[in-house]
Amino acid sequence: MEQDTLNVKVVGSTPTWPTKFPGCLVVEKDFELIEHTADVGIRVKAKDLVGLFSKSGLALFQISAEKLPAKDKEKHKIIVALKANNIEELFINWLNELLSLSAVECLIFEGFEISKVDENCIEVVAIGVDIKNYKVNTEIKAATYHELKVEKTGSGWVAEVIFDV
Repeated sequence: MEQDTLNVKVVGSTPTWPTKFPGCLVVEKDFELIEHTADVGIRVKAKDLVGLFSKSGLALFQISAEKLPAKDKEKHKIIVALKANNIEELFINWLNELLSLSAVECLIFEGFEISKVDENCIEVVAIGVDIKNYKVNTEIKAATYHELKVEKTGSGWVAEVIFDV
């Protein structure tokens, strides 16, 4: 007979991410957090693809960083143009491109001027501020295909994505 040497009794469900991150700027109406045991996920709803991509990009930074009193108010604009074989690939490429640009340029993106978006391409001017205007609370490594959903619904679009943290 095998003996439990740790004497551990698990009660209840597996712990998940909190519904709010302490100190983070989270706009509840633009996205909601999805419960996930190890990573963090979001669900975003919008009436069109412009809103879906914009809200998802903003959510990415809202869950990872807390705005501080502005040290540098200069806005930086970066042109982003991506192509993909389908909407899911475009969506993941979009979020990962924002993460990459944020790291390389030391920016947190606060807005997007989307001039073109369809299921295979996006053209955007991403507007960011120096990262020193923020406290990064959660490092997001990448947007993943795990449990990814990007769907057209009767009222618009919905996306669900899990971020590797």
